[in-house]
Amino acid sequence: MIQKMLIANRGEIAVRIIRVCREMGIQTVAVYSVADKEALHTQLADEAICIGETKSSESYLNMESIISAAVTSGADAIHPGFGFLSENPVFAKLCEKCNITYVGPKSDVIEKMGNKVEARNTMINAGIPVIPGNNDGICDCATGKSVAEHVGYPIMIKAASGGGGKGMRVAYTAEDFENAFMAAQKESEMAFGDNTMYIEHFVEHPRHIEFQIMADKYGNVVHLGERDCSLQRNHQKIIEEAPSCALSEELREEMGQMAVKAAMAAGYENAGTIEFLLEKTGKYYFMEMNTRIQVEHPITESITGIDIVKEQIKIADGKELPFTQDDIVIKGHSIECRINAENPDKGFRPCPGKIKEIHFPGGNGVRVDSAIFSGCEITPYYDSMLAKLIVYAENREEAIHKMRSALGEVVIEGIDTNIDYEYEIINDSKFISGNFDVDFIEKFNRDRRAVS
Repeated sequence: MIQKMLIANRGEIAVRIIRVCREMGIQTVAVYSVADKEALHTQLADEAICIGETKSSESYLNMESIISAAVTSGADAIHPGFGFLSENPVFAKLCEKCNITYVGPKSDVIEKMGNKVEARNTMINAGIPVIPGNNDGICDCATGKSVAEHVGYPIMIKAASGGGGKGMRVAYTAEDFENAFMAAQKESEMAFGDNTMYIEHFVEHPRHIEFQIMADKYGNVVHLGERDCSLQRNHQKIIEEAPSCALSEELREEMGQMAVKAAMAAGYENAGTIEFLLEKTGKYYFMEMNTRIQVEHPITESITGIDIVKEQIKIADGKELPFTQDDIVIKGHSIECRINAENPDKGFRPCPGKIKEIHFPGGNGVRVDSAIFSGCEITPYYDSMLAKLIVYAENREEAIHKMRSALGEVVIEGIDTNIDYEYEIINDSKFISGNFDVDFIEKFNRDRRAVS
C-alpha cells in the first residue's frame, strides 16, 4: 500500500493530487522552487521540501533533487502530474531503480511512445490508422526532401522526440521545405536535444480528438470516451469539451475501440491519452500518445463520474480496474476553459504580478481547479495557466450557457487574463454551432484583429 506520495509538480495539478491523496489517507510531500515557497501546494501538503532555485532546470526538472527529497522524506511513491518530468523515461527509470512507485506507465513504455517514429511504427503494426509518412527518423535535409516528395505535399515536419508544438513546421511546396525543415530541426535540438525529425502528410482542417484510456497491470484496458481539443493557439489548447459533437455513436465506438487497441499494443499501464486527427470525411489517424494525466482530464471525469487521478494511484498501487468497458456510461456534456495570465490584445503577452482580488463562480455543475488566491504572486518563470474552469450540464447547449455565466462571474484583479477572450469564443456563432476545426482560433484571432 502506498503510504506517502511525493508530488513532483506545482500549481493546480499538485493541489489536485494532494486533495485526492487526502481522501485516500495517503500522506503527501510537496516540492517547490525558491520562487514557489509560499505557493498553495506547499501549504496543503503534510510536508514541503525545497528542491532548488527558480529555474525549472534547477528545481522541477532536477531529477536527483526530487529523488533525494523522496528518499529523505520517506515517500514511497511519486506522482509526476503533467509537464516537467511527467513524460521523461529517465525519471521513471530512476524511480524504478530506487524502489519508488511511479504513478504512470513503465519507463520503457514512456520511451517507446515518446518517440514519434517508434510510436507510429507500433501503431502500424497494430493495425491503427496512421497519417501517411515515413517510418524512420530523418536527420538531414536532403533525405527529408526526398521523403516529402514521396509522401506528397503539404507535409508536416515534426521532432521525433518531444511535444507541445515545438519542433513542428508545415511545408506546402518543395520550395518551402528547406527553410521549414531547418527551422523545425533547430527548434527540436534546442528543446529536446535531438535533431531527429520525421515527416507526415499534413491533414488540413481536421479536428483534434483524444480518447482517455485507463489500463491496469493485469491487461484490463478501457476508454472513458473522447474529448474535442480542436480549439488551440500555437498547438496549445484553450478550450476543450467532452464529448465531441463531431462524432456519431458509431464513430465514437470505432475510435474508442482503436484507442484501447493502441494502448494494448503499447503494453500500457495507468492513465493515458490516444490522440487522433479527424477529417470532415470521417477518416481519422493516430497522432500520438500522451503517457500522463492531461490538463483537460476534469471534463472526462464530469461525463463519466470517474476520478481519474484516484484511479491512477490505485493502479500504481497494484489494484485492478474496478470497472469494465460496459460499465462506462457517457452522460451529459462538459466544457473546460483554461484561464491564463496573458493579454490577448497584446499578442498574448504573459502577465506576471500580484493578484489583488479573486472570485470564482460556484453552483451545481461548476468546478474550478486552481492554486491561486488573493495576494499570491504570479511569477514569470512557469506556465501562465491560473485556473481551469469546468462546467457540466445535460447537453452541449446548456453547458455553453453555463460556461457563459461562469466566465462572466470570474474576477481576477491585479493582472491581465484571457477571461474576456474566452467569453468571446464561447459566444461565437461557429463555436455554438459546433462548426469548427483546429484552424478556428487562428481565423478567430485574425477576424478579431480586423475589427479592432
